[in-house]
Amino acid sequence: MSEMDKKGRPVTSPIKVDDLWKSFGSQSVLKGLSFEVNSGETFVVIGGSGQGKSVLLKNIMRLMKADRGEVYIQGTPIMDLAQNELYSLRRKMGMVFQEAALFDSMSILDNVAFALRMHTKLSEKELLLHAREKLEMVGLRGVDQKFPSEISGGMKKRVGIARAIALAPEILLYDEPTTGLDPVLSSAIDELILKMQTDLSVTSIVITHDMKSALKIADRVLFLFQGGIRFLGTPQDLLQSDDPVVSQFVKGETQGPIGTL
Repeated sequence: MSEMDKKGRPVTSPIKVDDLWKSFGSQSVLKGLSFEVNSGETFVVIGGSGQGKSVLLKNIMRLMKADRGEVYIQGTPIMDLAQNELYSLRRKMGMVFQEAALFDSMSILDNVAFALRMHTKLSEKELLLHAREKLEMVGLRGVDQKFPSEISGGMKKRVGIARAIALAPEILLYDEPTTGLDPVLSSAIDELILKMQTDLSVTSIVITHDMKSALKIADRVLFLFQGGIRFLGTPQDLLQSDDPVVSQFVKGETQGPIGTL
């Protein structure tokens, strides 16, 4: 039975994945995944290398098309949307890439302002003011005129988040946001993800293999293994799971059913 709002209308999940399949040649990567992400939650997807985490994220963005199944964004099926409809849909979504993916030839301020120039009719003065506000939201001041090569890896991640929130998205997607950072910087990015959830009331999906990060930021965790959902639940339930595969991954042990290379 569908959840209802205060006016008796069915509540639509911001993100719903229904029986999603994806293969590359003879290799099946996603095998019938089905789950929903609740409004305002931080939903973390964990799993080993090659288990389909990034493939799942690309399907949710429709940067890749599944072989079978559907993804619904705010109730809209996206697999067969026309390109112009996809552009409109993606304005509701902000993407934080693993390597920040900043434009090296642009200043930090222009990187954040890029989407505003492309998709709004704001004046130059207004959009630069807006971009500076987003940089301040992620704790960056005084770096406006610097270039990506002149700032640290942790600062680049923050700029990537500022750029992702420039168009006030309702959904934020993070691909390995703490990769390549030391423990202190990783913790700072975790706190920033939580801050974005609180300040902007966004729904977030975070792809990570960092268990410490996952346990800190997640409302719920999905564990991908061999193309399927091995676990879906709260961080507390994850830690208490008696599934030997889940337990081995969470503890980072070399002995167990997962095996090592």
